[in-house]
Amino acid sequence: MQSFWFGNISEGRCTPFTGDAATSARRVREIRTSMDVFIPPDWQQAVACGVCHDRAEYLFLLQKVCIAGSEQAVREQYAAKDVELLQMVRTLDEMDTIINVLSERVADWYQIRHPSFSLKYRRTPAHMLVKSIGEQNRERGGALGKVATEITSLVDTRTSLARVVSARACEVMPNTSALIGGLVAARLLSHAGGLKELSRLPASAIQVLGARTALFAHIRTHAPSPKHGIIFQHRRVHNASRDVRGKVARVLAGKLAIAARLDFYRGCAVPAFLEDAQARIDRAGTAPGEGQP
Repeated sequence: MQSFWFGNISEGRCTPFTGDAATSARRVREIRTSMDVFIPPDWQQAVACGVCHDRAEYLFLLQKVCIAGSEQAVREQYAAKDVELLQMVRTLDEMDTIINVLSERVADWYQIRHPSFSLKYRRTPAHMLVKSIGEQNRERGGALGKVATEITSLVDTRTSLARVVSARACEVMPNTSALIGGLVAARLLSHAGGLKELSRLPASAIQVLGARTALFAHIRTHAPSPKHGIIFQHRRVHNASRDVRGKVARVLAGKLAIAARLDFYRGCAVPAFLEDAQARIDRAGTAPGEGQP
């Protein structure tokens, strides 16, 4: 028996499929046919089956089924639990870039009014500097004070969004977040392109996610290969001494590869795995020999 979107053909007889375009689209996704015996459908078969009257009507009905199938696929794609988190963390990263650029611009603007300010500027954190500029110029009602105040407001919004991203990452990626923190886990997800994509990456790729510039420099100029990317933010990696930092990064990446698979296929925390992984990561900085995932 051959199954097509318009019906089933068996022993020269066709049984038409009844249903709307959406139902037909779901049927198409469920059809499983061996390519050894597959015969491409023909519009004349559909006419003989009583589904349509001519080729034009066949193509019209087929178009409706294809559009319905595409709409279903788009809805399923956007219904995935990691889609919103992906956009949230990318928005957060864009906000970081905008805040840094605007803060530098405000500092340069303020220095024009106060030329002796440059040395103090180098010793002052950017967010404190902008806040101070906003407070000093608020009463004057000038444009500089307004811009600085808006940047401060944007910083507060960014801080709130970071908390939401971290909490959401703990829901979407419970095992990965438990190992490396919600915010860093979300950034791994962003660089990989999604939870499914992250779960398919080998540990060696996860280890250098976020180290694109260093990786390209290694390929082009034969500079030393990067030992870590985003995972450098994990305390066990950035606190490790240089001679064991690569080993710690390898162990952490190996556990993260397993955690991502657990998050994608199970979707819940696995305490036994987390306990063993944390113990292995903690030992990696002091244990002799090369660490293994």
